Parts: sequence; structure tokens; C-alpha cells
Amino acid sequence: MDQTLQFVIPALMGVESTVAHELKKLGLSGVGAENGRVVCQGGPADIPRLNLNLRCGARVLLALGSFRARSFEELFEGCAALPWEDFIPREGRFPVKGYAVSSQLRSVPACQSILKKALCKRLGQVYGLEILPETGSLYQVQFSILKDQVTLMLDTSGDSLYKRGYRAQNMGAPLRETLAAALVSLSRYRGRDPLCDPFCGSGTIPIEAALIAKNRAPGLNRSFAAQRWGWLASKLWMDAADEAMDHEFHGAYDIWGGDIDPAAVELSRHNARLAGVEDTVRFEAADAARFRREEPRGRVVTNPPYGERLLEKKEAEELYRAFGRAARGLPPGWEVDVLSSHTEFERAFGRPADKKRKLYNGMIKCDLFVYSAEKRSARELGAQ
Repeated sequence: MDQTLQFVIPALMGVESTVAHELKKLGLSGVGAENGRVVCQGGPADIPRLNLNLRCGARVLLALGSFRARSFEELFEGCAALPWEDFIPREGRFPVKGYAVSSQLRSVPACQSILKKALCKRLGQVYGLEILPETGSLYQVQFSILKDQVTLMLDTSGDSLYKRGYRAQNMGAPLRETLAAALVSLSRYRGRDPLCDPFCGSGTIPIEAALIAKNRAPGLNRSFAAQRWGWLASKLWMDAADEAMDHEFHGAYDIWGGDIDPAAVELSRHNARLAGVEDTVRFEAADAARFRREEPRGRVVTNPPYGERLLEKKEAEELYRAFGRAARGLPPGWEVDVLSSHTEFERAFGRPADKKRKLYNGMIKCDLFVYSAEKRSARELGAQ
């Protein structure tokens, strides 16, 4: 199969540009960022490359067709016209799921039913069967209907890409690995300066920073749905893994995670071992209110409790206030990036952020508060 394939990469709101940058670095063409997703073009070999290497995208969807539909008849005919037999074999399982937004076709269960019938009709005619067995590998069909525009896709990933395989447990309210990687990427961390997380929880931010510093593909320790697809040669997966490992870096990095809870520190160390970065990141029991570093430059990237699920809001504000005092004691070359949903974060922290970026942690609307090293340096020099 040598034709050009169309891919759709769902992404958390606010990190679409970061995902687009990843795709361009991987050499994909036709990259375009949209609300909540990024599109691009590639070939069959890019299915394993994308799944293995993407840090911030949610999954890799193979787009098979797009058309307008304002009625169930148009939806049925549009689906039945696509060459599903090129991708789904006689025994393949093909459940259907998706969403509809701002469209005439609003009932998701009804759309699922119509699309399933259209698929059964098309594949049944091709394979000469009245009832398809659906006993083989999974070919998850996904649909999106946005303003009457239907896009039909196959999910190549299976489990979401945030499931790297190194975090079986977490501490309380978890930060998804894809968002942690996005926070590190947005800080422009490249492995040269120290990176610290004083509220490390289960260690996700330091572990993702270690994977970025080593340029290690985050998907090397897990499997994907498309690995069981007959039309996608297994050699492509081996080639993609070899390519990823050939591009790894080997150096000394200063990546640190601290948490006041010793159980969180032990869990972080366990997760780092599972991720294969235990030699790259270190974890310690430490109080964020007493956080100090002497190096002239570095980055703090952290996700403290919000006061919604783990702490009451007043307790969270006290925590931010104490951490703000500690952060102001850092050398002027340090940047501090904090993700929080707390509406009074800046007041509690002690000063307005130099930049803010809207992000979502799951369904929680947050801001990434950036206190940049350059502006800290200028302010402190001016105060002398």
C-alpha cells in the first residue's frame, strides 16, 4: 500500500501547536492545527512512527473519508461509498464510536447505528457474507460530525497514547503523560539546564522530561492496535523502533522531582524504573516551601494541587504562597512554569505571571503561569 494516507491526531485544547511541531520534526507533510486536533499526511510506515514517537498527541487516527451529511440517508451513503475492504479484513471487528457537534445529526447512538449498518452492507457485499463474523483483530471506527461535515477514521493506537506503560498507579489526581510532556516542551527544555518539579506526585513531569532529554520514543514499551492489522507489515514496526532507538541521546542530565509525601517519592522511583529513566532522574522527599537551587539557570515545571480534589482552596493558597516565596529566592536565570486551575493563583503566588496559556487537564480548565527567566533577571537588576 503506497498511497498517501491522511492522519488526524486529537490533542488537548491548547497544545495543538506543540503536536504540530512534533509532526513536522517527524517529517510529516500537510500539517495543520485545528481546535482539538492536528491533521497531516504520510504513508503506511508513518503509522508506527507516529504511535511510537508522539509525546503530546492523544492517538493516531487514519482518516478514510470526509463528506457532508444532513440526513441519515446521506450519512449511510457517504459511509458505504468508502473502500473499507482495503483496511478491514473479512474477520475484522469494527465497532463504531464518535461525536456530533453543531450538526443536523445530533443523536450519537443513531449515527453509530447508521454507520454500522453501512459498514456491514459494504463489507458484506465485498466478502459475500450476509453476517460478518467479527472474530478477528480490532479495527475501531471513529467518526466526527462537526457542522454537518463527517469524517470517518480508524484508530491505529488502541489505548490512548498517554498510556506509556510506566504508570500503573498514581497519587490522587493524576496528570496525563501527554500533558506533562507538553508542559516540558512548552518550557523549551532540551536537556541542558536543570529541570525540577517540587510537586512531583507520581513523577510524571520529571519522567517525561527525562524521555525528552534522552530523545527516547515514549511508545517503545507498549503495543498498539495497528500492530495486529494484516495489511500493515510487521517490519514497519521493527524499522520504526530501530529508527527511534538510533536517535536516542546518551548524556548526563539534572532532572529532579520532590514531594512532601515519601510514598509519592517511592512511587515516582518505581515509575522511573518502569520507564527506563531511573539513571536520568532523581526523586527526594522534600517540602516545596523550602525549595532551593544554586545553579545560575534552570527550569521549574510543576503541577501543584488545585484545591478542588486534593486540598481545600485555602490550603492550596497557603501552599502557593509558600512556594512563591521559595521561587523568588531562586537565581534570576530560573524560569518557573506552574499549571493551576485556581482562579487566585497569581495573587497567592505573590505576583502576576509574565505569560499565561490556557490548557485543559482532563476536563479541568487551567492556566499555565510562566515566570520567565529573562523578565525575572531584568526586574531584579532594576531593583538594585
